[in-house]
Amino acid sequence: MKRLTLIALVLIHYSLFSIHHSAAAEQRATEGSASTESQGKHSPAEQRTSDESASSSGRRSEGEAFKRNRAERDRQPTGSPAGERPGGSINASSTKPNIILFLVDDMGLMDTSVPFVLDAKGEPQKYPLNEFYRTPSMEKLAAAGTRFSQFYAHSVCSPTRASIMTGQNSARHRTTNWISAERNNRTAYGPSEWNWLGEYKNAAFLPRLLKKAGYFTIHAGKAHFGPNGAVAENPVNLGFDINIAGNSFGQPGSYYGQDGYGLLSEKRKHRAVPGLKKYHGTDTFLTDALTIEANTYIERAVKENKPFFLHMSHYAVHAPFDSDPRFIKNYTHSGKSKTAQAYATLIEGMDKSLGDIMQKLDALDVAENTLIIFLGDNGSDAPLGATHNHTSSAPFRGKKATHYEGGMLVPFIAAWGKADENNASQQKLPIPAGAIQTQMGTIFDLLPTICKLAEVELPKDMPLDGYDLKPQFAGNKNEERKEDFLNHFPHDHRSSYFTSYVNDGWKVIYHYPLPGRGNKAKANELSPKYELFNLKEDPFEKKDLSKSHPEQLQTIMTAMIKDLEAKKALYPQKDNKELRPEMPALVSQ
Repeated sequence: MKRLTLIALVLIHYSLFSIHHSAAAEQRATEGSASTESQGKHSPAEQRTSDESASSSGRRSEGEAFKRNRAERDRQPTGSPAGERPGGSINASSTKPNIILFLVDDMGLMDTSVPFVLDAKGEPQKYPLNEFYRTPSMEKLAAAGTRFSQFYAHSVCSPTRASIMTGQNSARHRTTNWISAERNNRTAYGPSEWNWLGEYKNAAFLPRLLKKAGYFTIHAGKAHFGPNGAVAENPVNLGFDINIAGNSFGQPGSYYGQDGYGLLSEKRKHRAVPGLKKYHGTDTFLTDALTIEANTYIERAVKENKPFFLHMSHYAVHAPFDSDPRFIKNYTHSGKSKTAQAYATLIEGMDKSLGDIMQKLDALDVAENTLIIFLGDNGSDAPLGATHNHTSSAPFRGKKATHYEGGMLVPFIAAWGKADENNASQQKLPIPAGAIQTQMGTIFDLLPTICKLAEVELPKDMPLDGYDLKPQFAGNKNEERKEDFLNHFPHDHRSSYFTSYVNDGWKVIYHYPLPGRGNKAKANELSPKYELFNLKEDPFEKKDLSKSHPEQLQTIMTAMIKDLEAKKALYPQKDNKELRPEMPALVSQ
């Protein structure tokens, strides 16, 4: 009898414990969901003039609405909306490959010790900038996989980021400028209907597609998909299970934990990076904090036996150019300015992040089944001289937000975390070690490539502008690919109101007849302008052929206009009328 009584007491105790534990767990889940949901329900802040450049940071007073929004975002940026399970199906197959999209802000083709430019023999050729920067993890990744010598992104960040997630050219999805967090920054003559809210009605976002296929989807770092108050402000609303520090703006208030990543600075707190409070007051650099958090969720996915997609989207190397003290000693004797040295430390810190993630994959024994795709989101913003000359991106001309190649060429590397010819995913997508792909690649290719690898069925009515990169990853030529790239920028920036178009080695730049920062002509002098380059013979755009080759100019302009029309592009506006590209006269001058 005593024995039966004892058993009964044990069972009662266990039942009470289970009920208490379940209730506590439910409460925690509810709190986490409510915190996450609050990120996507903010009121727009007071409008104020803003720019992505370092000079614009931190000197404007905050509106009360913005302060309330910031307080909400800082509570906790991670988690899933109520009722959603991370990774979709709880029975997702762990045999699917893990995918890491390692995206670096404002990193151009030459911001690395890895040479992407080839000499006349097709061999990598180092230039002075390659000798200045230190990126050993990138070197390791390139040695393990395939790098592209000609990979294109849009010339500013938000258009590229939207294109990666939709597989569409910015002319089609209409996010054609970087997105201001507080206001519609169409600029004076920009198209009135451009997509600054981040609404992509004819596209499915990449993480949403992967989540439906059973992936645990993680965003870490810069988002910049939509402004304050928009659905696209919060990456969770776009298909990510986890959001680490992503929000509406494109540059951090500070990279220093001592500054609370901007929160503790009066000048920078309107750009304070949310959700990293446990690092405030520490010496943890922002790049490192994001890496630590990302690795935590990688480990969680592995423990739960879920394939994961990590969008490792660093704020680095965007302004402000805060020097990373861990690496400054490597550049103090370079002879370059302190700002340029600080920029180099941001590059090296980003590279360390790549190495730390690769080490984590190895430690978890999942490197063989993890594809790493590394790229920048637009051309370099290195503080190394004149905007349109051969300085910041040397030997290429131009930098971020310009119409030249230095504004659009970015580093691109694809590799498995560890080579294993017996791995099923690697058998489906073989990537040779140390390969160099000379055929063009673009940001529009990423969605169809990743979805193909993950065996994701795309919506039949979803228009795509990219190609599956599998043949090119394997070192082959994709015979189906059209060798063109359209960069449509109907706004005012460093290069104002232009469309550039690369087609089979030729490049045309069309300048709309509008004044702006990139066009200082007087009103009575405004007329369409053209530049033409043969990139096969002149990759650094030193010789304009627009006047000496009028027939070729006509041919490529015709192709450019046809492509714009096919994508239903929006054009600059003057006096409430669209300014469409004008054909040049077929006259040799």
